Amino acid sequence: MDDGGSGPHASEQLSVGQLAERSGASVSALHFYERRGLISSGRTAGNQRRYSRAVLRRVAVIRAAQRAGIPLALVAESFAELPAGAVPTRDDWQRMSEHWRGELDVRIAALQQLRGSLGGCIGCGCLSLAECGFVNPEDEGAGGGPGARAFDSAAPTGG
Repeated sequence: MDDGGSGPHASEQLSVGQLAERSGASVSALHFYERRGLISSGRTAGNQRRYSRAVLRRVAVIRAAQRAGIPLALVAESFAELPAGAVPTRDDWQRMSEHWRGELDVRIAALQQLRGSLGGCIGCGCLSLAECGFVNPEDEGAGGGPGARAFDSAAPTGG
C-alpha cells in the first residue's frame, strides 16, 4: 500500500476531493486543517487547490491524534518541528506520540476525577452544586469564576 510519501506516484498532485476520499477526512475538515496551518496546498492556474501525496500521511497523523484527544494546537507544535512539507516518518511519529503521552496522562487523570465526582454528586441527590458539601463545600467554587468550575481540573476552586 502506498504510504503517500514515496514510490512512482509521489509527485502526483491530489485535488481536495481526492485527498478527502483517500484520507477519509471530509473536505471541510481538510480546509480547516489548512486554515490552521497543519497541511498546505498549491494552486492550479484555475485557482483550485492541489495537495502533494505527502499530505496523506500528515492527515493520517492528524486524525490519529484527534481520535486520541490530542488538541490540534499540540499537533501543530509537533509538525512545526518537521522540515516544511516533510512527510512524518516512523521516527517522527514515535517522537510525537511520546510528546503527546503526557497530554494524554493529564486528560486521563481529569476524566477519572470527573467520573468519580459525577458518581458522588448524582448518587447523593442534592442536585445543587452551589450547596454541595462534597464537590463545592462552603461554595468555594464561586470565587473561581463562572461555569462548571468544580469539574475543570485546570481551574482554581477558591479557598
